[in-house]
Amino acid sequence: MSDQAALAAEVFKKLAANIGLVLRGQEVATRRLLAAFAAGGHVLLDDFPGTGKTTLAKTLALSLDARFNRIQFTPDLLPTDIVGVSVFNQREQSFDFREGPVFTEVLLADEINRASPRTQSALLEAMAEGQVSVEGQRRPLSDLFFVIATQNPIEFRGTYPLPEAQMDRFMMRFGLGYVSAAEEVAILTGQSLVHPLDFIRPCCTAEEVRRLRQAAKRVRISEELLHHIVALVRATREIPGVPLGASPRASLSLMKAAQALALFDGEEFVHPEHITELAPPVIGHRLVMDPQTRFSGATPEALVEDLLRRVPAPR
Repeated sequence: MSDQAALAAEVFKKLAANIGLVLRGQEVATRRLLAAFAAGGHVLLDDFPGTGKTTLAKTLALSLDARFNRIQFTPDLLPTDIVGVSVFNQREQSFDFREGPVFTEVLLADEINRASPRTQSALLEAMAEGQVSVEGQRRPLSDLFFVIATQNPIEFRGTYPLPEAQMDRFMMRFGLGYVSAAEEVAILTGQSLVHPLDFIRPCCTAEEVRRLRQAAKRVRISEELLHHIVALVRATREIPGVPLGASPRASLSLMKAAQALALFDGEEFVHPEHITELAPPVIGHRLVMDPQTRFSGATPEALVEDLLRRVPAPR
C-alpha cells in the first residue's frame, strides 16, 4: 500500500475509533457510514426511534474539524428553511441572500420523512450536484458536503414516504438495530452521569478528508468485478414483483463504496467480498416492489441477497 493510501486508512481508523467511544456494538453501521463518507455519497439511516441514528450522525460531525448543521424536519418546514432565502435590505435597497443550513460540510436531516414531499425535494439538487438554485442563481456547496438523513418507518403516523428520485440520491440505506443486552447495560453505565458526546473532539481535518476521498478513488477494481456489479444491478430489473429496479447510479455507488471499504480494510484493490457486503445497503432501497410482493413479507435487501446467491462473483 502506498504512503498516501496508508495515511487515508489511518484516518478511517481514527474516525471509527471516535465513533466507537459513543456507539457500542455498531461496528457494521460504522463501516458503512464511513465507506459512504469516503466515497462522497450520502446515507439514509432507517430504523426505529431510540436506536442511535441521530447520535451516530452527531458523533461523525463532531469527529471532523468541519462545519455541521442540523435540520429537524417537520410537516410545516419549507424549502427556503433548507436552502436559504433573499431578504430585502432597506438601507442598501437590495436583496441579501441568507444561506440556509444546507451550506455546510455535514448536514443532519433528522426525521426527513416527516416533511412534505415538496420540502424533501429541496435536497435533490444539493445531493446530486453539490449546488442549489435559488431565484435563478446557482450557488455551489462545499466539496465535502455530506448528508446523513434519519427516517422512522413509514408505518408510523405523520410520515411521508420518500419518492423514488430522493431515495436514489442516497448511496446507502441501513439501520442500526438493537444491541445485545450486555452492550445495552454498558450504554446505561456510560451515560449515568454524562453523555460520551461531551468528550468527542475532532480527530481529523477537512484536508485529511479530501485526501481520504482521493485515495478511495485510486483503489483498483478489476474489469471482472465491474461486470459483476453491472450484472447484479441489471438483474434487479428482472425480479418478479419489482416494477422498478436499480438505475446505473446504483452501479456507480456500489463501485465507489466498495473502493472506499477496501481502503478501510487496508487493501490495494477491491475484493468480491466488498461487493457482497455492500450490495444490500447500496441497491436495496432503490427497488420499488409492487403491493403483493411487499405484503408477502419480502424486503428489498432480502431480494438483493437472493440475487447475490444467483449471480456468481468472479474468483
